[in-house]
Amino acid sequence: MNETKYTLTVAGCKRELPICQINEKVKIAAFIMLGDIELTIKTAKELLKRCPDYDVLITAEAKGIPLCYEMARETGKRYVVARKSVKLYMHNPVHVEVKSITTAQLQNLYLSESDFECIKGKRVLIVDDVVSTGESLTAIETLVNKAGGEVVGKAAVLAEGEAAERNDLIFLESIPLFFD
Repeated sequence: MNETKYTLTVAGCKRELPICQINEKVKIAAFIMLGDIELTIKTAKELLKRCPDYDVLITAEAKGIPLCYEMARETGKRYVVARKSVKLYMHNPVHVEVKSITTAQLQNLYLSESDFECIKGKRVLIVDDVVSTGESLTAIETLVNKAGGEVVGKAAVLAEGEAAERNDLIFLESIPLFFD
């Protein structure tokens, strides 16, 4: 590793991740799946091999969407996206607050009434690209529980920092946090 890049190999794909400062003491290796079709397809297949059986996938907007979509496409099972703002089509939305390591301010995640119906009584697999603090996973799990779904697993391509020590997370590779 040099000072500006971190070399990662995951699901047979080698990538050079830029090192980005997120505050005065911490840097992260920025993992962006958006637009990387090869990485999305290969990581989705590898995660599916490790995940328990489920009825519905769920992810938070936006970076987890391609992975979640590809996992749904591979299995033919439905997926739901927790949105970051209320959309016109959303009837009776329910929300939870979330603070993630890569976001400066508190955010909300929303599900519509129809998303709740899709999840109610179903086995749900939560999917994300990277888990660091786990705040986004907790927020999504809260939404799933409010909807009457059962979380059967939490999966991510990468576990960052201490997230790699979690025993409730299915992941393909770990990446470090960088401290000044």
